[in-house]
Amino acid sequence: MVAIIDYGVGNLFSLKSSLSYIGVESETTSDPSALRSADRLILPGVGAFGDAAERLRACGLDAVIKEEAARGKPILGICLGMQLLFRVSHEFGEHEGLGLLDGEVRPISDVIPSGLKIPHIGWNSLSIVKNTPLFAHSKNGDYVYFVHSFYASDCDDSLAAVTEYGAPLTAAVAKGNIFGCQFHPEKSGSVGLSILRAFSETEALS
Repeated sequence: MVAIIDYGVGNLFSLKSSLSYIGVESETTSDPSALRSADRLILPGVGAFGDAAERLRACGLDAVIKEEAARGKPILGICLGMQLLFRVSHEFGEHEGLGLLDGEVRPISDVIPSGLKIPHIGWNSLSIVKNTPLFAHSKNGDYVYFVHSFYASDCDDSLAAVTEYGAPLTAAVAKGNIFGCQFHPEKSGSVGLSILRAFSETEALS
């Protein structure tokens, strides 16, 4: 069972539909007991980092996620959900994240050429830089769908893939039982479904 964490932020229907399409049982929930009993957790998210982090704290779900991460349960963050896995974000101020991964979230405007549009929206290829279970059914050069204005930086110990948008931007991360996709696998066709399938096959760390 995969639990999709519902904290009022994210495109939950598309994600649940994608999991159903590949035969993966899932539930959308904010119930801590359901999250603790699930085999894997997905943290989705769209919108502003600070608001999302505050919602997690207000629901007490930040503590649950950290506890389950410490137990070795596989956790996948998607888009803003991936960014929340990091220590801090510099999106409209400075906001504390979950701290499950080392690194910071910064504006892509800091590193891409001034002529490129922000947000970065569209299909871009993956350059895989680290072997990870997340890419068990994927290959270098696969295209996935991005919508973002911020990216994870200073995250070399977890960096799993980059994409080129005027500069190399973090596309995916993986460290132990913690995984993240800056892109939207639920909007990335067969490649995205393969990534969700790979996550559904990951085992908990003992």
